[in-house]
Amino acid sequence: MKKLYEFFRSSASYRLRIALNLKNISYEQVSIDFATKEQLSDDFTNINPSKLVPVLEEDDGWRLSQSLAIIEYLDETHLNFPLLPRDDPRARGYVRQCALIIACDIHPLNNLRILKYLTGDLDVDEDAKTAWISHWISEGFTALETLINEQQHAFQFCFGDTPTLADCCLIPQVFNARRFNVNLSAFPQINRINSACLELDEFKRAHPDMVSQT
Repeated sequence: MKKLYEFFRSSASYRLRIALNLKNISYEQVSIDFATKEQLSDDFTNINPSKLVPVLEEDDGWRLSQSLAIIEYLDETHLNFPLLPRDDPRARGYVRQCALIIACDIHPLNNLRILKYLTGDLDVDEDAKTAWISHWISEGFTALETLINEQQHAFQFCFGDTPTLADCCLIPQVFNARRFNVNLSAFPQINRINSACLELDEFKRAHPDMVSQT
């Protein structure tokens, strides 16, 4: 069985859990406790020199990190429930574009190590940290909302009537936005898609509240 090294509240881990559930892939959870800085330990550094989660380990010990790389790997090796459109390069490009807005433009600026650097080394206060979080989420969501609105057809999800890589990335980012009380009223399409995804069992089971923290 595959092993998933993860932290329950990590956005990157959350998006990978969604993808694994959508593809009906069984895995063993190996929790890495960020509260005790387990990700910085020698044992975990030997697993992933980047000291980040998630990491997927195959039965033979082969490992892969970086959530989007893992999801695309799974999409190529488990052909059920495609997370990227198979027959249309432009559609694949669109889905990747939406996913990367979240995974590259928003998430890295608001992940735990960046926020700790802001409040620690740079001595930023909590109000300024919250403003930082809200600014970068709102910037990225404004772009994503525009792209969704520009589609010629009203889809149930980010692209099409089944979830894709873009939805796997979006729902954890909405979760984070709400954790930090970011005002999402300007993003009706994102809110609509989030609600549609959270009706699905695969998304419900991936939610941080449903994941073991030990």
